[in-house]
Amino acid sequence: MEHRARKRFGQNFLTDPNIIRKIIDAIRPVPGETMVEIGPGLGAMTEPLIERLGHLHVVKIDRDLIERLQIRFDPAQLTIHAGDALRFDFSTLGSPLRVVGNLPYNISTPLLFHLAGFADRVSDMTFMLQKEVVMRMVAEPDSPDYGRLSVMLQYRFRMGRLFDVAPGAFRPAPKVTSSIVRMIPRPAEELGARDVRIFENIVTAAFGQRRKTLRNTLRDYLEDADFVALELDPQLRGERLSMARFVEISNHLATKNGA
Repeated sequence: MEHRARKRFGQNFLTDPNIIRKIIDAIRPVPGETMVEIGPGLGAMTEPLIERLGHLHVVKIDRDLIERLQIRFDPAQLTIHAGDALRFDFSTLGSPLRVVGNLPYNISTPLLFHLAGFADRVSDMTFMLQKEVVMRMVAEPDSPDYGRLSVMLQYRFRMGRLFDVAPGAFRPAPKVTSSIVRMIPRPAEELGARDVRIFENIVTAAFGQRRKTLRNTLRDYLEDADFVALELDPQLRGERLSMARFVEISNHLATKNGA
């Protein structure tokens, strides 16, 4: 029986064999690697991944699709983790872990932040996402797409947009173009922030009201003397600052607070 895509799960199923092959080639699965696929859908990527890996983990919330996967694949080939990827503990799958998937549009941003929490156990992540989201992920300072998502993910990962996927590659066809993005965790020595919580708070505040200057958005954190010490123009907006500059600000505050 044909499965009808469920809007509440953000389902659009990849069906173009050429695009599927291109994505699998970009992932480059190697036998014996520990890999998890988020949202396997109807198994378009699942089958070729299993062919190359031997065994694959998947995280899936839709019970109807879980049943289909259970019928189609042997437990020796596929381990199914039924549940919400937003709440799944990816550390239970071991390390180093590779993560792939066609992420649902409706939860992509919170899911990316959730996955970032497991970066120290991951070798790489390759995802298909709405192109608009990917452009924000890889955006550079002083560009319209640059924001909190850009800074927070670029702090933890080296990011690379690989290629686009047209709506016609899916069933039903979404109204937007998708993109493939690769995320490689940065080593601990590159991260730099002495207190990650302060760094997160500064970035969130700086982009909370994009049209306002740093003097306004960071008024709860920086005094006039801090701007002087940092040689930071208080009339700038957050979008003008690089990720490294945000780290510098957060480290200044960590030192000031005795952290």
